[in-house]
Amino acid sequence: MGGEHDGRMPAPSLSDLIAPDHTALLIQEMQNGVVGPESALPELAAAGREVGLIENCARLAASARLAQVRVVHTTAENLPGGFGVNRNARLFAGARSAGAANAPGSHSVAPVEEIGVGADDIVLPRYHGLSPFTDGPLDALLRNEGITTIVLAGVSLNVAILNMTFDAINRAYQVVIASDAVAGTPVSYGEQVLQNTLRLLATLTTTDDVVTAWKQ
Repeated sequence: MGGEHDGRMPAPSLSDLIAPDHTALLIQEMQNGVVGPESALPELAAAGREVGLIENCARLAASARLAQVRVVHTTAENLPGGFGVNRNARLFAGARSAGAANAPGSHSVAPVEEIGVGADDIVLPRYHGLSPFTDGPLDALLRNEGITTIVLAGVSLNVAILNMTFDAINRAYQVVIASDAVAGTPVSYGEQVLQNTLRLLATLTTTDDVVTAWKQ
């Protein structure tokens, strides 16, 4: 019948979804010891180079700063002596055997030079687990800032990006993923994760589209 509808609101445009007043850019583990030249995970670093990961994350960060979108670098660090580090999964043992010390203040935990740390950026280390949402201050800090949408970039699609997306969705955030600013290994597997899992939960877009939306 004319004029009837199901009562649902139309989906917001990307510009509305990631409007600066309620959005933060979370850049996951784009640090020297993970994707930089001294990476303890060389296969992941190589996958990042294949998809232009560092360049696209750098473009997102630069665009966010211009649009006054808060940039949060979520880094992985280990406390002195490995105090409190996880020892309950093969991933953690593999990282230690590969020499991933990730000492606080070291070059290994610093964001790669191409991305850098802006004057108003936040660097938020985690010392255990797989996601910065787990038993850390990230959720409360974002809520205190009125953040309802996160744009997610970084590594890896194998583990951390998945975990962060699940954690954010379970906490009622809207999640937007720039699909060319995330990477996993092998690259083909990362693409499958995006298409077969993450697209069911997050808005998948591109770096170009996010940059364009923030310019508006």
